Amino acid sequence: MAWDIFGRKKTKKQRLRENLERNVQKGKTAEDIAVMHHIMEGHEIVRTPKGQDFRVRERDLFGRVIKTYPLEVKGSKKAPLSDLQKKTKKKKSNYRVERYNPDW
Repeated sequence: MAWDIFGRKKTKKQRLRENLERNVQKGKTAEDIAVMHHIMEGHEIVRTPKGQDFRVRERDLFGRVIKTYPLEVKGSKKAPLSDLQKKTKKKKSNYRVERYNPDW
């Protein structure tokens, strides 16, 4: 929207700020959806500090770890990976990127 509720035109800076806030909110919602999805699948999911969003552990019935992989969650189909995420994806063969579209 180029106009606010009082009929005044929004500045370009204000529109960009609102767009950034909307994108951040979409990303957080997508992460919540991904966490819920993996928990419902019975996986352990742990937040990581750098290079990816989460580390997912799949376990068997006896509690032994079957698979562990890094997971990056994106909030749209076109959201690009950052340079660090691209570098991490290149180094690790099991790096996964899951894209969710949280638009209602």
